[in-house]
Amino acid sequence: MPSLKDLKNRIESVKSTRKITKAMQMVAAAKLRRAQEAAEQARPYTERFNAVMARLAASVGDSDTAPKLLSGTGSDTVQLLIVMTSERGLCGGFNSNIAKLAKTHAAKLQAEGKEVKILTVGKKGRDQLKRDYGSLFIDHVDLTDVKRVGYADAQSIAKDVLARFDAGEFDVATLFYSKFVNVVSQIPTAQQIIPATFEDEEEGDEASTLFDYEPSEEAILADLLPRGVATQIFAGLLENGASEQGARMSAMDNATRNAGEMIDQLTIEFNRSRQAVITNELIEIISGAEAL
Repeated sequence: MPSLKDLKNRIESVKSTRKITKAMQMVAAAKLRRAQEAAEQARPYTERFNAVMARLAASVGDSDTAPKLLSGTGSDTVQLLIVMTSERGLCGGFNSNIAKLAKTHAAKLQAEGKEVKILTVGKKGRDQLKRDYGSLFIDHVDLTDVKRVGYADAQSIAKDVLARFDAGEFDVATLFYSKFVNVVSQIPTAQQIIPATFEDEEEGDEASTLFDYEPSEEAILADLLPRGVATQIFAGLLENGASEQGARMSAMDNATRNAGEMIDQLTIEFNRSRQAVITNELIEIISGAEAL
């Protein structure tokens, strides 16, 4: 049974931990507001950009003159997985969920006889994938020194990915990130970005008859598709940023409440131990008095 001093020290230690988790929760809440606003503001642009690209892609179809980023290489043998996670931990299952989705996808591709390559963004994802898939790593992007993610960061990643695609290093690229829904819900998402894929729109055929593009659709796509890759990566980074802070806020809130419950339990144990000590001392005093 621990002594009173040990219990007291442990209570003080847990109280100190609770102060830290509470402070981290408040910091995450402040950062979440900015990150959520950035992610929500980027969504309309991304959705509209993808809508325009979908119309252009629908008009081009399977033409022989279609850009390579749209038509692909004609093969899906080599797959590149771009796994985006955070640089810091203490955010619940945020990083683990993305890494788990990437692992499942990689295992499925390998079972189909595909060659898998992995590019990681964020050291937490790299650490979780290193044990099982370290031999598949081709590069890592470190954003530790980036306080606020900007479009330039996404452009830098996109340039590297596009250069590898032009060099024939892979056929298909899939982006892994977590889509922000709310503080308690973040959805791990896998999105193919090369070759470009777009959701079919109900009014796509009608819209294509209303617009006459100059220059040709192929020329416009050739110029916009690389920007589309950067835009999708940037949107993924923003969604990840909001998801990370939401997950951290939720995790620190749970940790703070758990610390409070532990303090209550330790306090009860401390009081019981102190009561037992006092009772034993009284018994010794009474026994000594009766002996006299």
